[in-house]
Amino acid sequence: MQLLIATTNQGKLDEIRIILDGLPIEFFTLRSFPAVGEIEETGQTFTENSRIKAEHYAAKTGMLTVAEDSGLAIDALDGRPGVRSSRFNGETYEEKFSEIYKQLSKCGGNGSLAQFVCALTLIDKEIIFETKGTVEGVIAAEPRGKAGFGYDPIFYYPPHACTLAELSREQKIAISHRGQAFRQLRSFLATWQYETHRR
Repeated sequence: MQLLIATTNQGKLDEIRIILDGLPIEFFTLRSFPAVGEIEETGQTFTENSRIKAEHYAAKTGMLTVAEDSGLAIDALDGRPGVRSSRFNGETYEEKFSEIYKQLSKCGGNGSLAQFVCALTLIDKEIIFETKGTVEGVIAAEPRGKAGFGYDPIFYYPPHACTLAELSREQKIAISHRGQAFRQLRSFLATWQYETHRR
């Protein structure tokens, strides 16, 4: 089986490959298709964006395709940055962190509850599987940790008493939104591949 993982984010790819390791699948990424342009993410939800991306890249490549959309939703900021997490204020994550802390300070929301959300869509000519993973946490008082990527340094996870950026990759995958979603995908692919080959 060949599967296109529709992302160029190396941090995401590393995590996804660990989760799907051992399946009899040949993985491709968007780097294998440089002529395929990006699609604008116009959805209002993570699921809508994952569908938009999966449908676009599946149509352009003709491959079994999985796409995900994920981000950080902060309660005190009415769910922002949400689906705009990767396009939120600033080019660097340090700039994004600074803007988040500025907005939280203005609304008195320091230490706000927050969620990491990952929605994924799998397409084989049509949508054959969708799921979502969510992890609950709190916005840390300041960025901490050098592991992980993206918003991990400001996402404090109370059960481990640290930010996601202070966990090992394996520890993070065991609890994260992306880990939850792609473990469900792994289970689906294992069953679906068996049923497909049995026909």
